[in-house]
Amino acid sequence: MQTTLTKRLDSKTYEIPIILRGRLIRDFSESFGGRNGAEFTTPSAKKYVNHIPLSDPSKLKDLYDLSVEEIITFLYDLGQHLTLSENEHLQDAYKLACEASGLTSEVLLTTYRSLPFLFHPTNIREMLEKRIGIQYLDSWVPTKMEDGRTISIRAFGSRTVHIIAGNVPTVSAASLIRGCCTRSDTIFKLPSNDPLTATALIRTMIDLEPTHPLTKHCSVLYWRGGDKEFEERFYRPENIEKIIAWGGFNSIKHISQYLQAGLDLITFDPKISISIIGEEAFQDIRTLSIAAQRAAIDVGSFNQEACLNSRIMYVQSGTSEEGIRRLNRFGELLYSALIHLPSHVSTSPKVFDKTLKDDIEGIRLDEDFYRVYGGKSNEGAVIVSQFDEPVDFSHRLCSRVVNLVPIDSIDSAVQSVNCYTQTVGVFPEVLKFKLRDTLPLYGVQRIVSLGFAATASLATPQDAIEPVRRMCKWIVDEKSVQ
Repeated sequence: MQTTLTKRLDSKTYEIPIILRGRLIRDFSESFGGRNGAEFTTPSAKKYVNHIPLSDPSKLKDLYDLSVEEIITFLYDLGQHLTLSENEHLQDAYKLACEASGLTSEVLLTTYRSLPFLFHPTNIREMLEKRIGIQYLDSWVPTKMEDGRTISIRAFGSRTVHIIAGNVPTVSAASLIRGCCTRSDTIFKLPSNDPLTATALIRTMIDLEPTHPLTKHCSVLYWRGGDKEFEERFYRPENIEKIIAWGGFNSIKHISQYLQAGLDLITFDPKISISIIGEEAFQDIRTLSIAAQRAAIDVGSFNQEACLNSRIMYVQSGTSEEGIRRLNRFGELLYSALIHLPSHVSTSPKVFDKTLKDDIEGIRLDEDFYRVYGGKSNEGAVIVSQFDEPVDFSHRLCSRVVNLVPIDSIDSAVQSVNCYTQTVGVFPEVLKFKLRDTLPLYGVQRIVSLGFAATASLATPQDAIEPVRRMCKWIVDEKSVQ
């Protein structure tokens, strides 16, 4: 297995190739800086703009010579070759991610070691059966209509671009699985904070079976977002049918300017996640400790780098003097649980946001309004509001910092959510059943038991859409009544 990554001996610059459907391009001519300091060079995307799209859509036919089970088998074989200790491509990706990612090396190690699990046949088959229906991928499925017609429906793949997020390396794996299973021609735009994981996955596919149709329909490259000279030539319906974009508000707004008839945007836009903790948590110290342990996991997993991490917790402690005392006690327990999470789950942040640090220090001495536990050593912090409102900078909470907000009624928490609220962790379980028919009306997209926000699955909808289903083109063959 030839190594993916090279590093120039005279600098800290890494060289990352373009891969176009099994062909490696190594004429490194452009330099870029990673979001957290790593530097890398790559071939010019503009130079190859006419070669990157799949020029002839009929070339997708080779994917339809594969059954879904054959696709699942290939992906399982791929997963078996993604053991970090044995895969040099992944080792290189991990090495570069330790420089470029916002995650620490310990948390990154956990995510890279989890990759084979994503490719297990049970997980992939469950995703396809529950979100699409395997029969629609493998054949034309007939349905008799009330007017006597017979319609046959089949799900076809698309020519796609995945603008992937780099906050967690598993995003690359999930996007690859979705692209392969829908029989799509898949082009990955690398993120600057994880510029190698997708490349490592596809390099492993090439090592495994270079002429396999799935291998021949995967490409990966980097260009700086906003490069109009490249993007105006690339984002055209004759080149691309669907853009699957993970990104911030400005990134999604920028991509939207290229949309036109025939070019569909599937977006995972910015989200904030919260928790709602009912008064039952305070029934005894054991229950309160359990709630604190679970809450710590929802805050600390992935070092709070993911959209699903809780940043604000609405706690039904009450807003009376006694209620605030109870909430402060919960804050102490939560802070202790947070800093004692095992290192494979969470660590002190790699970089602590300076503006957030200043914000925390600015309120630390104002104990009439806020109580701050931790944060002095950049290890994370729990901010306990002493009244029923979040801190003014709640939208910037990161680096394992969470804000506890006291409430008298659960209705106050419900009215605080909106369309940007992704995951809501709820305690106790009985409260979740009371909220699940109301929270979606305000915009919430995922409701989980407290402590399980990080256990997301490919077999569920994401951000209130079914991305795998939307990646397909649903074609109808109608047989009219004679």
